[in-house]
Amino acid sequence: MNDRQPGTVYLVGAGPGDPDLLTVKATRLIRQCDALVYDALVPNEMLDLVQPGCECIFVGKRRGYHSIPQLKTNTVLLELVQRYQCIVRLKGGDPFVFGRGGEEAKFLQDNQIPVQVVPGITSGIAVPSYFGIPLTHRLAGSSVTFVTGHEGVNKDRPSVKWKSLAKATNTLVVYMGVHNLSYIVKELLSGGLSPNTPSVVIQQGTVFGQRLLKTKVENLLEEVENNNFVSPSIVIIGDVVDYQVESCAPSPANVTMPILF
Repeated sequence: MNDRQPGTVYLVGAGPGDPDLLTVKATRLIRQCDALVYDALVPNEMLDLVQPGCECIFVGKRRGYHSIPQLKTNTVLLELVQRYQCIVRLKGGDPFVFGRGGEEAKFLQDNQIPVQVVPGITSGIAVPSYFGIPLTHRLAGSSVTFVTGHEGVNKDRPSVKWKSLAKATNTLVVYMGVHNLSYIVKELLSGGLSPNTPSVVIQQGTVFGQRLLKTKVENLLEEVENNNFVSPSIVIIGDVVDYQVESCAPSPANVTMPILF
């Protein structure tokens, strides 16, 4: 009879991409874990931190490619805790911000598996900061809304009410919005957002190859297409964009993130 207690799963936020933005706790856990389960937006430089013999398993999702179902990822975690004591589930950004961390934590809890969450710096905060864009500003914005542009529901029943958001917040930060940008912009304008509202899209934020495009929201889709912006990208819409302090931007890390088509 096997009386061995299951291992602990740590849902760890990898941050926006720059390894220097890993938290101290995240770095320590990656270095000491027995197994590491990671997503598509985790750069190789973070994987280099693992100890010899650590089992590394990729479970990332990429647009245009066969994705690993969430159920499969859950099964992988359940199997690993039977063999190892310290399992790191490494997720881009913060585990509980558009990363299905809540689903995985609930699954582990339901299966009596010890689980701990290690927060990470979400890209919606880190990426604009790297370019000197304040998400709030006393003269431009006292409210911020973080929203996904890639919904997991039937497109006939979108859960994000873009028209309502057009006037409900000062600043919109859109994750994974490039693919559906045409629909998003159309809905925001229909909801009353001024076509002259400043906006930016930032690709590969905090790592090598990062770039920014700034334009009025009415021209955003055209400019994104003309300049071949793709995922991973963050879109920021609001007057705070005009309060950018360009001298704040540090040199990006010499790390290249995967392109998600």
